[in-house]
Formats: sequence, structure tokens, C-alpha cells
Amino acid sequence: MCPPSKELPALGASSSPEEADAGDLLNEAETSQRVSNSPGSAWIGMGKPACSESPGQLENPSFFLRALFLLLFCGHVSSQCKILRCNSEYVAATLNLRGSNRNAAYCNALRSYSHCTRKTARTCRGDLAYHSAVHGIEDLMIQNNCSKEGPTLPPRPRPPAPNHQGFESLDICNYEKSFLYKHGQPPSYQHCAAFGDPHIRTFHDDFHTCRVEGSWPLLDNDYLFVQATSSPVAKGSNATVTSKLTIIFKNMKECIDQKVYQAEIDNLPAAFEDGSVNGGERPGGSSLVIRERSPGQHVEIQAEYIGTTIAVRQAGHQLSFSIRAAEEVARAFTEEQDLQLCVGGCPRSQRISRSECCRSRVATEMARALCKELLPVEDVYFQSCVFDVVTSGDANFTMAAHGALEDARVFLPNAEKLHIFQAGAGCPHISSSFLLLLLTSGLWAVLLHF
Repeated sequence: MCPPSKELPALGASSSPEEADAGDLLNEAETSQRVSNSPGSAWIGMGKPACSESPGQLENPSFFLRALFLLLFCGHVSSQCKILRCNSEYVAATLNLRGSNRNAAYCNALRSYSHCTRKTARTCRGDLAYHSAVHGIEDLMIQNNCSKEGPTLPPRPRPPAPNHQGFESLDICNYEKSFLYKHGQPPSYQHCAAFGDPHIRTFHDDFHTCRVEGSWPLLDNDYLFVQATSSPVAKGSNATVTSKLTIIFKNMKECIDQKVYQAEIDNLPAAFEDGSVNGGERPGGSSLVIRERSPGQHVEIQAEYIGTTIAVRQAGHQLSFSIRAAEEVARAFTEEQDLQLCVGGCPRSQRISRSECCRSRVATEMARALCKELLPVEDVYFQSCVFDVVTSGDANFTMAAHGALEDARVFLPNAEKLHIFQAGAGCPHISSSFLLLLLTSGLWAVLLHF
């Protein structure tokens, strides 16, 4: 088998100056010429033909050694050619040329391109892409009136040292770092809450008051399952409260074992069901932790591996739930998982108007006064507080609405969306003169009785 000839007749041109320093590689191949004769072909040149079938030459060991050397050397040269790097640098340099000095910058890029090809000439000898680039540069420099001598582009900044361990060296159980590594920007977050009678603030900032009773899923996606169980405030009452919360952190092979957290009224544990306070023995187990913020009243669970923080509170005889979840996590569910109060809110058949509590004006005004102390802005949190205090008669519901507002203040990615206003959804304010009239009338009735 013969080593390939170094010359490329298809180019139809002699070697350029850029190729001159390629040396005298494969000298024996260069001394031969292919000539056509009729009816056959023959090899002629100086000395003995390289591919002669002379028996004496085939028996010569030095011939095989020299041929083997040429084949290995050709393969090495081909593997070391860096013309693709030169091409990519030229494309990057000319991609966004703008302004009045565009032509000068283009000439600089061409000279840099030419310089790059000269540096790799020795290893690219015989490479078709290399020869095409060399002749293409010459043509472009002539077309754009670029001189061969002149400034070139500054060298491209050296990229940061490669991470030999790749993405694995990052903490893959830190969602925020992983997302930043993949997308070059921090993740977006969403907030949902359920508190009081219960009131639902969805991931899309819709706000509903529900008459749901029994168990309903707040979340059901690839990473989390959260279920709230509601029961009447008292026997015969239409008002319901969340009396139990079940939160399941689904198994994530690289980070955590499956963990279950359950809270009930007067039982707000600072540990998961198995007694642990983290994600288990896996390397990423510390990416799921539970902390007690206020004994028996406030527990916080941080799931760093999915960019999620959950707050569970108890105020009076009701539980509340708040979550800050990465948007990607909140949306990781299928069509079959469509019933999620945090996503779609309460079903229409289960929604009630907060204005239903307005029948007793005196009770309403007293509830407004209580709620105003903790909730000065008359938004949906204030309206919910008034509704809950009137329907339940329990002043502790002011703490439930206040706690939900404080969680929203911390969890909401956009502070401008903290307050939601719904016209006509709450009880109208009673004027102080009307309230004074009611009190005076009551006083006269007492005096006349005696």
C-alpha cells in the first residue's frame, strides 16, 4: 500500500508562502509524478519508483520500515491540524462588525486569520480545508484592499480552566447553583399560600376563599405532594379550617430519601415522620432540612435541592401553609395532576364570597377593628381576616392572616405583588357615625328597660 501523495492536484495552484515552512515532508512522495500513457499508466521519476513491485525491493526490510514511518507520520500530521480553530476564530471576529471602521476591523480579522493558518501550516499540509482557507484569505484580502502587513486582532481571552470533574463537581443538590450553571441566570420563583377558612393564594396570584371540606391537594408534581385536610370550626358551622397538613418530599436519587412531614392542630413537630430532621444519609441529605422557628407555632422546611422553602404555622385552632417554589419545580406535573389548589385555585363550585360575613354590621365592624391592628392595608389579607373573625368568632384568626402576609413578604419574588385588592369582595366599612348611632340606640334601650 502506498502513502498518499502530499500534493493536491485538484487545487490547481502551487504552494503559497504560508505553506513554505512545511519543510520537506515525505520527500520521496514528492519526487514522483503520475503520467498517463496509452493504453496504461506508469510511475516515473528520479531513482527507483516508490511503489515498484520489484521482488528485491519487497524483500528489503528497510523499505517496510520507511513505509511504516511515512504512514504513521501522515496520520499524526492529520490529527494535529488546527484549521478548524482558525476558522471559528475568524467567524467569531467578523460576526458582528458594525460602524464606520468596519473595513479596518475586517482587514485585522483577515490578517489574524492568515497568521493562524501560518502557525498551523506544518501540521495541516495535505489538508483540503487548510488549503481552501489559505487561498480564500488571499482572495478576500485582495477584494477588500487589505495589506498583508498591519495590525491584527488582539488575542482572544483564554477561557477559564476546565472543570475536569464537569457538572458533577458542582453541588447538584443545590438547585439555584445548578440552574445558574445550566442557564446562566438565577431561577424564577412562585408563591402559594393556604390559611384561615381556608383562603388560597395561587402561584398566579389569584385569591379564592373556599368552602372545601375533607382532603384536597395543594400541590401534586414530580417533586412534591402537599395535602390539606379541612374540617368545620365547630359543629354545624359553615366555616372550615385546615386541621391537618401532609407534605411528601419525593425520592430524588442523587440527593434525598423520600420524606414525609405531617402536622395537626396542637401537634406541629420539628421533625419528619421518621424522626429525622434532614434528607437522609445520601450525599445530598443536608439539602433538605427542617427547623423550628417558634415552638408549636412555626416550622420551616428548606428543600435546597429543588429550590423550595415551606412554612407551616398554627394560629389558634387552624394551620396555615406557605411555599416559595422554583417555577420549574412548580410546573413539573402532568395533565393527570390537574387538581392542585396552588395551581388552579378552588374549583368554582367551592368558592364563596367574603361579603357573606357582612350580615351582622356590629360584628363586622368589631372584626375590622381587630384586623386593622395587624393588617393596616385593606387588601385580601385584611378582608380574609375580617371574614374569618366574623364567621368563627375567634380573634386568633387575625394571627393567621398576619402570618400569611409575613410569609408572602419573604417568599414573593416581586414585592410589588404583595398586596392584592379585590373590589367588592369584602365587607363594606361602616361609618363611625353609624356605629355611634347603634351604640347610642343600645344605651337608650338599656336605660328605658330600667
